[in-house]
Amino acid sequence: MTRASWHITRTDSALTLSRRLPAQFDVAVETVLPAADPLRLAHQIRQDMWRKLQSLRGFSPVVEITAHGQGLRVRAGGQVMGRVPFNAAGLIADVLEHPGNRARWLRHARQRKGGLCPETGPKAKNPHKIAAKIDMGSESVS
Repeated sequence: MTRASWHITRTDSALTLSRRLPAQFDVAVETVLPAADPLRLAHQIRQDMWRKLQSLRGFSPVVEITAHGQGLRVRAGGQVMGRVPFNAAGLIADVLEHPGNRARWLRHARQRKGGLCPETGPKAKNPHKIAAKIDMGSESVS
């Protein structure tokens, strides 16, 4: 059974995603990213960080995102029950600085203005034509 209870703490300028309260950083690494949806970004970073550090006994990830100029400052790390291994910060830095991870996070967390597809949203130029095209694709000729 999985637990879906993540604590999301918001202030005027920051968002913190953690498993436990209060959020605690025994190990942390910082980076700066372009503007995006902070909650989506925090979840993506947390997932990748967990995949990399899940073998670290007693690790509980924490991601803190604050506004920083035109972008976001990300502090990722977490709480470790016991001794923090010497390479923990390096492993987190590998996750945060990996170009593929960063591109995927930003694609997933980019800020959507309308939230709807321009072809099928309420301001679509010809929604009937689009619906007909979808229906034709699912029919077969006998």
